[in-house]
Order: sequence, then structure tokens, then C-alpha cells
Amino acid sequence: MIPRAELLKDILADLKMATSFVTILPVASSKPAGDGAVARATWALPVAGLLVGLAGALTYKIAVRFGLTPSLAALLVLATTALITGALHEDGLADTADGLGGGRTRERKLEIMRDSRIGTYGVCALILSFGLRWSALATIANPWAVMLALCAAHVAARAGLPAFMWLVPSARPDGLSAGAGAPPGRSVAIAFALGTLALALTLGPGKALVGLILLSLAGLLLARLAIRQIGGQTGDILGAFEQTGEILILLVAASFQMGR
Repeated sequence: MIPRAELLKDILADLKMATSFVTILPVASSKPAGDGAVARATWALPVAGLLVGLAGALTYKIAVRFGLTPSLAALLVLATTALITGALHEDGLADTADGLGGGRTRERKLEIMRDSRIGTYGVCALILSFGLRWSALATIANPWAVMLALCAAHVAARAGLPAFMWLVPSARPDGLSAGAGAPPGRSVAIAFALGTLALALTLGPGKALVGLILLSLAGLLLARLAIRQIGGQTGDILGAFEQTGEILILLVAASFQMGR
């Protein structure tokens, strides 16, 4: 039986590690990053996502309060969330699009994904990502609904990452994903539960179910592509999964908003 004080210390350390893993916020875990600590802390990725979503929601609220239109406020939200995360996931999406779309062999695809330069496929992927998320937020418009949608999107998109890392093997022995390792089943289950709970509380049971189905289908499709083309997942693939999750949840929130 783990003492309560030690358990709380471990939880706080995991929260700090997960936050430092996907954001540029100045937090540092008391745990060393090795020995599978990052993988075990992946259960807390949805919590880190909640922080990002709330920061975006606050930006939207302030922008609207100062008289900006929903379109301009939505653009500022995307700038804020990209800044907080260091555009980590956007970078992964662009590299994934370039690698999977531009390389002919597995080795060449992996080489392209490691190249810091962005190609045509990457640019197109980023335009689509920012455009779809911006349009969805501008459509939702209402600050309270925008906050709920942002929290749902950022939490759920990261809640699926541990499962993806657990199910899909690493494509290479080094890199961000390989260094993190495969999360234990407990971390996968906790992250999934947090993501499902967040969707249900913010969007309601019906929208949550639609969102879960779409996220699952997107994850399966991306996993199939990654395994067939490069033999598994990388940090860039994980970034692409997160971006896809954000887009899908925001579109679900926007579509139901339009249907009212």
C-alpha cells in the first residue's frame, strides 16, 4: 500500500512531467525522465490538455470582451494554444504529411520526417488544420460554448495518445516516442477515462459518443498508415494524431451548434 503523501507526490510529479512533455510551460518533474517515467506519466496528458484548452478559452473570452469578432478571437485562440505547446503537434502533423506523402521507401519517409524543413504536403496539412479549427471555433462563437469545445478537444485529443503509443510499436529505436516508451495499461485506462469523462461533461453524452467513434476511427486509420508505410509510430505521428483529434472534436461541437 503506497502512503498517501507518497501517492500525491507521484501524481504531482506525473502531472508536471506530462505538462512539460507537451507544453513549454516552466514546470519540471522531480522524477528523472528515464526508466519509463514518461510513459507512466502519460495518464496525465489529458490534464495538460485541459490547461491548454483553458488558456485558449481565456484568450477567446478576453478578445470578445474587447469587441473583437468571433473570427478574430478564434484566430487568437489558435495562436495562444500553438504558443503554449511550442507548436509541437503542428510540427508533427506537417512532418507526418511530408513523410507519408512524399517518401517512396520506409527509410526515405523517416528521413523526411526528421528534416526540419516543411514541404508542400506539410504546408497543406497545416492550412487545413488551422482552417478547420478556426472555422469551427468561429461557428460556435458563444464564449461559454467555445470554452467547453476547447476543453473537450484538447483533453480528448491527448487522452488517446497513450492508447496509440501502447497499441502501435515505435518505428525506430530513437526519437521522442521511442524515448518515452510504451505506456503501462493502467496509464492508458486512466487517460481514456479522463478523456471520455471530459467529452461527456463538456459536450453531453450524444456528442461524446460521436466524438469517441470518430477519434477511434481516425486513430485506427492513422495507425494502419503508419505501420504500413514506416513500420510504426513516431513522435511526429503522435502529433498528427493529436491534431486530428482536436479537429474532429471541434467539428463535432460546431456541427451540433449549427443544428440547434
